[in-house]
Amino acid sequence: MILNITGQLLGFAGSLCLLLFGMNMLSDGIQKGAGSGLQKLVAKITENRFYAVLTGIGVTALIQSSGATTVMVVSFVNAEILSLEQAIGVIFGANIGTTVTAWIVSFFGFNFSISAAAIPLFGLGYILKYFKKTKIHNFADCFMGFALLFMGLGLLKESLTLGPAAARIFTAISSFGIGGILLGILIGAIITALIHSSSAMTAIVLTMAANGTLSWELSAAIVLGSNIGSTIDAVMSSFGATTNAKRTAFVHVAFNVSGTVIALLIFKPFLTLIDFIVPEVPAENITIHIAMLHTIFNLCATLLFIPFVKQIADIARRFVPESDKEKDAHYHMPAIMPYSRMSADLYIYQIHAEVSKMAAKVMEMFDAICNSFFNPQISEEAKENVNQIENYIDEMNAGISDFLQKCSRLPNANSSDRHHFTKLIHITDALENLSDETCSLMHTAKKYITNKSYDLKDERTKEITDYLELLRIFFEQACTYFTMGINEKEKKNGQILEEKINENKHTLKKASRKRIESGADVKKELRYIDMVRKIERSGDCIWAIIQAL
Repeated sequence: MILNITGQLLGFAGSLCLLLFGMNMLSDGIQKGAGSGLQKLVAKITENRFYAVLTGIGVTALIQSSGATTVMVVSFVNAEILSLEQAIGVIFGANIGTTVTAWIVSFFGFNFSISAAAIPLFGLGYILKYFKKTKIHNFADCFMGFALLFMGLGLLKESLTLGPAAARIFTAISSFGIGGILLGILIGAIITALIHSSSAMTAIVLTMAANGTLSWELSAAIVLGSNIGSTIDAVMSSFGATTNAKRTAFVHVAFNVSGTVIALLIFKPFLTLIDFIVPEVPAENITIHIAMLHTIFNLCATLLFIPFVKQIADIARRFVPESDKEKDAHYHMPAIMPYSRMSADLYIYQIHAEVSKMAAKVMEMFDAICNSFFNPQISEEAKENVNQIENYIDEMNAGISDFLQKCSRLPNANSSDRHHFTKLIHITDALENLSDETCSLMHTAKKYITNKSYDLKDERTKEITDYLELLRIFFEQACTYFTMGINEKEKKNGQILEEKINENKHTLKKASRKRIESGADVKKELRYIDMVRKIERSGDCIWAIIQAL
């Protein structure tokens, strides 16, 4: 007896793990195949709430994981790629999209031999792994994940064939009335939170209902509870994140809990509605009833709350105030490391946004220097501003580089991802070196500008400002290449501009030496030469960025 129970528990645990592994593999495979397309799709959401909902449905239906979608959304809010209002719409859609798994299991899991489909699918996926010269090999894990999902489902069906004693426990729970319904919701929420997958929980419910172990009412209660448990990924991903990311997780929890409470208040009429929509009584096709309940519940909850997105966002801001940590002047890497669930492309997209912010900070330093030449009165204020920005960029470089190193150690990062992470480390390091040179240039420029003999119309000033403008053009070019990509012709143009900056250094230094020989102020000329040298070194840093692209 004990051995039989132990064997059944181990069989259930093994089949559940295989099912979860298959789902994760399927999600990873689709994300690899789609590349950064899914992340770009989510990131380009407009203010249109209905488009945001459709995006959430589509992405979740594709990657078969509402948890992955919500982690993605929380990450993008954290990185300020999405606003809180945009994220709410995607979360609503993700809850609808996750119901696709229930329909797949309902239609295919109980109507034909699962092993007959699983083995050929796994074989096809394994073969695709060898087509590495084509993009189709990225979808290999997708096919293999589907196969493992089906195999896990088949084993789950066998392991969940409970004996009469165990079946009586669920019958007893069903007989508790409203207490049994509440217990079912609690069971669904806890188990889903433990296994981190409402889709897997729904598959378990469908299997047990098909075996006759669970009643229609108890199955519905557990499915409703799984919606609450599915918020665990969003909550965990918001730990240590920005306030807006925490607000997004709060909205996800509040939305799912509120929807479940409303469904509980009208539980009997709600089940009657499902019985009306689905032909035949629940006992004859209970899996279709459960799948329909899952879809209608999330669809109705979305339709109920979608008109109040702005009000929901305001409530979230009221309940989750801004933290003191975000008010300080230090840099905090706004990216979340969920380790699993997401492909490496998610991190690349977020880090690109952070590196762009870093480049914008350096451009701000350039602006401060250029403005100082035309308005000497602000040179002291500009110097302090440049110092603060330079310290902030140092923190950015440390935070981004550390995060990139962690990303390169992710288990789902391939050689191409690791190469991209290394390239980004070189770019952030070059930007930090450029900020150091710019800060040093500001100190020298201040001494030059605050000198009593400084004249805006002086030949030296024009030469320096023209040289700075050439450096600005070079840096703007590098930023464009980073954002849009670079080809060999553009890299050659960058090299030509870098050589021009080097030539200008020699020309300007030669002109300065001639002025010294003619009796010019030596101290002033030495500062002039120092600025020329630092501008040229800044050009070397920009060229290092272009070479790393």
